[in-house]
Amino acid sequence: MTGFVVDYALAEPRVSPNFGPRRENLTIDSLILHYTGMPTGEGAEAWLCDTASSVSSHYIVHEDGRVVQMVREADRAWHAGQSFWRGCRDMNSCSIGIEIVNPGHDGGLPPFADDQIEAVIALSRDIIARNEIAPERVLGHSDIAPGRKVDPGERFPWGPLAEAGVGHFVAPAPVQGGRFLSAGDLGEPVEALQSMLALYGYEVEINAVFDDRTKQVVEAFQRHFRQDRVDGVADRSTIETLHRLLSALPAGLATR
Repeated sequence: MTGFVVDYALAEPRVSPNFGPRRENLTIDSLILHYTGMPTGEGAEAWLCDTASSVSSHYIVHEDGRVVQMVREADRAWHAGQSFWRGCRDMNSCSIGIEIVNPGHDGGLPPFADDQIEAVIALSRDIIARNEIAPERVLGHSDIAPGRKVDPGERFPWGPLAEAGVGHFVAPAPVQGGRFLSAGDLGEPVEALQSMLALYGYEVEINAVFDDRTKQVVEAFQRHFRQDRVDGVADRSTIETLHRLLSALPAGLATR
């Protein structure tokens, strides 16, 4: 393919060869946000369009707010990798991916530029409206690949995005003392925590053991929804925020 008509009117086209058909008749129901994790936006865009990389994304949003589309939304971009959310193990086939230029944790995780976030909001709202994506299906790469991915990171402004109509978010409970669950703990409280995380959509075994996987999922949850402290410890603030989030889901969804 040498060109295509962009799906988002404000995007510039640049074709990436790294795509394929969506699999198993899966339809688009999710939007996944990433950071590029590379020193420059130009380098990241080139890498996403390089056959040697075997990665791609539907869109990249530069620091100045410029949006480039590299894969048609109808096609399967290679942005999610091994991933899971609410029963789907091929998130590439049921999602649209947006890469946001930022050097990431290795580069000090600097704040995202205001113009860039405004552009992400506008692009996301357009994608959500055209594909009828539910708020709770707007996710970070770290949500669908805990322990493997940490982007877009704990400095990503999920709250302002939700206020603008992009994503599902609640005010996190303040960090404070009190009872907590952490690595090595056993029993019904751990089982209840795992059940709530799985109910929201995370992949975690409900085995009543606070194992390494549970810690990774708690960290992913904190990185998105309780960003003041990302330590994998299910403290009172983390558990209360998770309760609030589940209570804020549409009627019936939190019981599936």
